[in-house]
Amino acid sequence: MNAVEVRGLHIRGLRDCAFAIPRGRVAALVGPNGVGKTTLMHVLVGLLAPAGGTVTTAGDVAFMAQDKPLFHGFTVAELLTFGRRTNPVWDEAAARSRLAELDIPLDRRARRLSGGQQAQVALTLALARRPALLVLDEPLANLDPLARHDVMRALMAEVAERELTVLISSHVIADLRDTCDWLIVLNGGRVQVGGDIDELLERHLLLTGPPGLAEPAQVVAAGRAGGQVTLLVKDAGALDPRWSARGVGLDELVMAYLRSPESAALPRLAGVPQ
Repeated sequence: MNAVEVRGLHIRGLRDCAFAIPRGRVAALVGPNGVGKTTLMHVLVGLLAPAGGTVTTAGDVAFMAQDKPLFHGFTVAELLTFGRRTNPVWDEAAARSRLAELDIPLDRRARRLSGGQQAQVALTLALARRPALLVLDEPLANLDPLARHDVMRALMAEVAERELTVLISSHVIADLRDTCDWLIVLNGGRVQVGGDIDELLERHLLLTGPPGLAEPAQVVAAGRAGGQVTLLVKDAGALDPRWSARGVGLDELVMAYLRSPESAALPRLAGVPQ
């Protein structure tokens, strides 16, 4: 069963978006800045109404915005009280236990917390709602490497403990490589590719060979260097044996799709001059 289903979504900057996320998955929403990732997330959590299409989510949804909004004049304890009084479902014991493990003082005002601590408090408040779906908009933005690691480790512990579905937006693929198992690439106003990351990687190949060879039907990206043609292809099927083929990494896959938002022309492959 899916935690998220989006069909024919239309809203400013986005058109005919369609994708699904199965329950229990950690999904990466990847795309360049300004492409509409935040708009899409605001639709999923009910902050924006779409102009067309349908959006379905299973269970309660919690949202952590990019700027990790907290009432900076509140103490951490007061933030917990606010959360308890404004949410019908609230796990106070789990929230306090988590903050104690992180050594975050309850009597400290939010504005006096470090960036990493603010992110952890915001994440704690979101998790205390016991959501079925957790939506995180650039949760690692402006954090140092240690804080980034700590936030992601805490998040993965929650995913392992219960069937929590997570959607994380980022334009930094390295942040997501070791934590996400589902991929959604957004560009040019549409979802270009989506699905299980391992399956997507298995379905794509990087081919290198001389010009003039028969090309597979689904060429995602192309380049030419040193008299050789390089193609990133999907569902290659039977190939001319003169092609040299290898698998692709997540970075290569994402960048190939991002370089051709409208698929009107073959995108240039990274590191392959034309």
